[in-house]
Amino acid sequence: MNEQKLRRNQKGVSYAKWGYLFILPFFIAYFIFNFAPQVLTIYNSFFENYREGLKQVGPNFVGFGNYIKLFTPDKNGTINILKYTGNTLALWIMGAVPQIVVALLLAIFFTSYRLKIKGQQFFKTVIYMPNLIMASAFSMLFFTLFSNVGPVNQLIQAWGWSDIPIDFFAYKGTVRGLICTMNFLMWFGNTTILLMAGIMGIDQDLFEAANLDGATSIQVFFKITLPLLMPILVYTVITAMIGGLQMFDVPQVLTKGKGMPDRTSMTLVMYLNNYLGGSKNYGMSGAISVIIFIITGILSLFVFRTLKKKD
Repeated sequence: MNEQKLRRNQKGVSYAKWGYLFILPFFIAYFIFNFAPQVLTIYNSFFENYREGLKQVGPNFVGFGNYIKLFTPDKNGTINILKYTGNTLALWIMGAVPQIVVALLLAIFFTSYRLKIKGQQFFKTVIYMPNLIMASAFSMLFFTLFSNVGPVNQLIQAWGWSDIPIDFFAYKGTVRGLICTMNFLMWFGNTTILLMAGIMGIDQDLFEAANLDGATSIQVFFKITLPLLMPILVYTVITAMIGGLQMFDVPQVLTKGKGMPDRTSMTLVMYLNNYLGGSKNYGMSGAISVIIFIITGILSLFVFRTLKKKD
């Protein structure tokens, strides 16, 4: 009888409340620092609220006025929000595609069951090191290297390739190339480590069985590695896309906040920063933030639906 009573009491004890208690700090922090600011941003996007010199205008409710203003062409007939969205997507694609491809190739190389590369920890440390450098410092380094009096121009003139300095910041292709190169160098190591962890989590018996059956490396990649790596790959692509849409520090420092030449390297967050800088225009900056959120959600859903294999 005592044993049955003890078992009954043990079954009646619920530990679920302790689990909720342990995760409660996360939800409190999320509500205060993430959810509440998001709601406030959406709320501010429907108001006219900015500073003009010493005069504070608003807050005045304008409905969708800020959104209409964003999609109204300027005096040159350009819709800035669309132009900067195109710039941001172009910079992300130019930097993210090589990053994913190179990281995937390196991850496969370092985790190959045939090559059995030694010293993986050393290579992980080396390729991750650029990620430890601050983006602003990285941008200043490239700005100094490729300036008109920088080492790159000095070498070009010393080798006789050009008699005058090349203004790398006067051409859209070179500026975008520098931005994408910096983003690639800073993040491909982090992506490689994530993909390596995903590959190492795959059951090695599958690779050994494929090797015994005479499967080639390409067959192993497309039939075993890639399908089982897809969840990690989807996560990597989506996080890279979110980071690309929020690109700010590298082009901001490299182009001195001007998005030169002719605003072809101006990103959405740089555009947002222009409204938050001097005029403190919370209404327009809130509207831009909401648009960035919508674009991020749509593209994330598209990437997820495209890469996610149906059961």
